[in-house]
Amino acid sequence: MIRARISTILLSVCLAAVAWGQQSASVPLNNWSEFTRDNMRRWNSYENVLGVDNVPGLQLKWSYTTGDLVYSSPAVVNGVAYAGSYDGNLYAWDATSGAKLWNFTTEGGIYASPAVANGVVYFNSSTLIYAVNVSDGSLLWSYPMVTESYGTPTVANGVVYCGDYTGRLYALNSTTGAHVWTFNSGTQIASAPAVVNGVVYVGSENNKVYALKAATGKIIWSFTTGSQVQSSPAVSGGIVYVGSDDDKFYALNATTGAKKWIYTTGAGIPSSPAFANGIVYVGSYDGYVYAFKAGTGALVWKYLTAGNIVSSPALANNVLYITTETITTGTLYALNASTGTLLWSYPISSSVGGASPAVANGMVYFGTGADYSVYAFGLN
Repeated sequence: MIRARISTILLSVCLAAVAWGQQSASVPLNNWSEFTRDNMRRWNSYENVLGVDNVPGLQLKWSYTTGDLVYSSPAVVNGVAYAGSYDGNLYAWDATSGAKLWNFTTEGGIYASPAVANGVVYFNSSTLIYAVNVSDGSLLWSYPMVTESYGTPTVANGVVYCGDYTGRLYALNSTTGAHVWTFNSGTQIASAPAVVNGVVYVGSENNKVYALKAATGKIIWSFTTGSQVQSSPAVSGGIVYVGSDDDKFYALNATTGAKKWIYTTGAGIPSSPAFANGIVYVGSYDGYVYAFKAGTGALVWKYLTAGNIVSSPALANNVLYITTETITTGTLYALNASTGTLLWSYPISSSVGGASPAVANGMVYFGTGADYSVYAFGLN
């Protein structure tokens, strides 16, 4: 149970997310720059190399073994892949070859997924939030939290938002690390905040989903579920989509928090949803991947995997990628996003944990737990 809890916490591991409209025009759009893929929906709409027809041709291109567990979901920007490890290092690799470019060493294990914005990599380790230079990993600033964090910072409009184990959500200046405001939910925030239209949406282990004013941290509304919320919200079309450990997947009115619809699965939902073209996708600890009509919650399809799902799906060019785990093994799946049909899978001879895949420029990246590695797949 402890192991499952760690995996679910690490599912939404601490990374910074950049609001979609904030990306520099000089930065190629086919990146996966943070956990929520800078549209708060885990969807890379610019990926056009991999697709339904050629995904079965994916092959392992490279892997890199770190010194400890890797539950960090990679960020991939401008030909460089970034991920953290329990060994206390944030790594930067050539995204095509896997050659290590640099590493930044912290004082504790890195449970977080990194995010890249405006030439800066944001992540956390132990009780510190870090900002380091993408070119060489040199430290720009760090900020001390009250306690350690498995939460996910999000960067939008020049502010970094990140939760910690005590339930505090910090808002920091992304350039300097200066404190802007703090909100206290009272219980751990492992959810990655989504920042949309001046509102921060985040889940807490006090069983609530919050909507906060991004500028001040003032509560706009809160919605109470039946258990802790480690899932990171996806927001689209005025609706917030989020899972809970009460086995339910929720769609809430983004303005008022009113319930739009609920779907009950067979187990808890630490997975964070992906969204595109009116369909919302999420995994459940019951081993199923679900696809719903976003407006009504009607089930479009569901696919039973061979393990538990604590990771989050990644969507690109009508292919849905997701990792599953058993106690000793893991699998990366690629499903047809329209039909739920299996296109390709890759078995891993160790537990994957909560690490979620990232997709960019014809490559799929993810980390694993027990074998301490990051894997990258592509076409020949």
